[in-house]
Amino acid sequence: MASRINHVGVAVRNLEETLRFFRVVLCLEPSRKAKAPQMKAAFIPVGDGEIELIEPTDAESPLAKFIAEKGEGLHHISIQVSDVERTLALLRKKGIKTIDEKPRIGLHGVNIAFLDPESTKGILIELCEESEGGRP
Repeated sequence: MASRINHVGVAVRNLEETLRFFRVVLCLEPSRKAKAPQMKAAFIPVGDGEIELIEPTDAESPLAKFIAEKGEGLHHISIQVSDVERTLALLRKKGIKTIDEKPRIGLHGVNIAFLDPESTKGILIELCEESEGGRP
């Protein structure tokens, strides 16, 4: 089912300030930036995966509420799978609750879906589909 960790999502209050930390302290540069409704992100390659820094752009968004409640830090773990829709169906048969009823297009431009943390020991897990090249 899962082939690897695609990325680790980290919720931040200020994307540029956090990027400065990664540049100066860890000598890591983002490979790209992206915007989506209610958020902006930067992707920092590390080994075979990435760190996805995500900043809310809407104070009423779920991400902004997450930061207000829990602070900055780990938001989700993205697991790469070959077929998000098929994986969702298999997990539902096992009793796993999902946030997304069907896959949607994520910041990587491929199908994603989130599992409900109530079913995953409190961890927000994103399923991320491989692109035709094998990686989003």
